[in-house]
Amino acid sequence: MIETIGTGLPRVVSLKLCGKLHDDEDYQQFVQTMETILTAEGQVRLFVQYEDFPGWDVYAARDDFKLNLRRDSDFERIAMVGDGKWDKLMASFCEPFTQAQVKYFGKSEVDAAWKWLKEDEEGNSAELLSGSPLA
Repeated sequence: MIETIGTGLPRVVSLKLCGKLHDDEDYQQFVQTMETILTAEGQVRLFVQYEDFPGWDVYAARDDFKLNLRRDSDFERIAMVGDGKWDKLMASFCEPFTQAQVKYFGKSEVDAAWKWLKEDEEGNSAELLSGSPLA
């Protein structure tokens, strides 16, 4: 299951991934939603929280890979939060397929993940298209 969580910021997308992802109608809707956001906003920052996440079925993995190939430069930063070896491995696996900065955080480091996601290269609060600081 993919749950999109509102952030109130147009250039920050937050997702919660639970259970195994399948290439079904819900997943296709997610891909379409991401395409719409990326087309409208350009570069975005992505917060992904894994919860009991064993991965994708082969078809959903293929669709996710295709999305990443088409949109590899549209992600600026990706913060991944989880609590298992698989979650940490996913962060390492996706790095070569994106131009984004990717960083993994343990489940107890949610605040640090958000802080990093909102910072600019110098560690200051970044301003996104909304015009307001993300502090």
